[in-house]
Amino acid sequence: MRIARFTVDDNLHFGLVEGEPGSETLTVLTGDPFYTGVNPTDKKYDLADVRLLAPIIPRSKVIGAARNWRDHASELGNQTPTSPQFFFKPNTSVIGPGDPIALPDWSSDVSYEGELAVVIGRIAKSVPLERVPEVIYGYTVANDLTARDAQNTDVQWARAKGFDGSCPIGPWIETDLDTDDLAIQTWVDGDLKQDGTTADMVFSVAELVAAASEYFTLLPGDVILTGTPAGVGRLTAGNQVEIEVEGIGSLINTVRAD
Repeated sequence: MRIARFTVDDNLHFGLVEGEPGSETLTVLTGDPFYTGVNPTDKKYDLADVRLLAPIIPRSKVIGAARNWRDHASELGNQTPTSPQFFFKPNTSVIGPGDPIALPDWSSDVSYEGELAVVIGRIAKSVPLERVPEVIYGYTVANDLTARDAQNTDVQWARAKGFDGSCPIGPWIETDLDTDDLAIQTWVDGDLKQDGTTADMVFSVAELVAAASEYFTLLPGDVILTGTPAGVGRLTAGNQVEIEVEGIGSLINTVRAD
């Protein structure tokens, strides 16, 4: 099941996405499906006639997993962690599909990072591995934009990872997905830059969620970014970035100077 958040004529809706790629429709839902369940109405729109938004704006936090792919850690000259390592992005970093990526004027080296994102569906604390599926609402696609120059000079990653618009997510939430071996690919202006599979992650989705829940109470709508394959690179104004996660779809954003 795919759940989208969108506007039509400036009216906000949640919708059930149905149909094959290129011919999707959205059936309007009543209420917020995070809290009221999935209740379809008889109103339906073609995907081409709506504006998709970020499928969730976390009420609490975005948690990123650092260096969770060996090849990505290696390309930046870093060691692979022996336990899950995390950082935070504020909810003001979240933008949606089609929204412009604004490059901050204080950075000259912002890079893309295509990732699978996990959306939490219920309050969770110290969740054992075998019960992780119970706390996951679904999955979406993310771009963990990073100001590399700030990351290399600052003591903490708050500025490098958390600037406004640094976390595009979308196009929707897929609630039913096997995350053991999903292809993740990133294109910049049509050129393939990243090509990996979640089978190569250092820590699995379940291990990341369990560890995060041990350190922080997870709340409905929290998003966990699971890391990126090798192939990250610098973005410039005018670039179009497309990230596709198998079983979910593509997240596309265009870069502009702030």
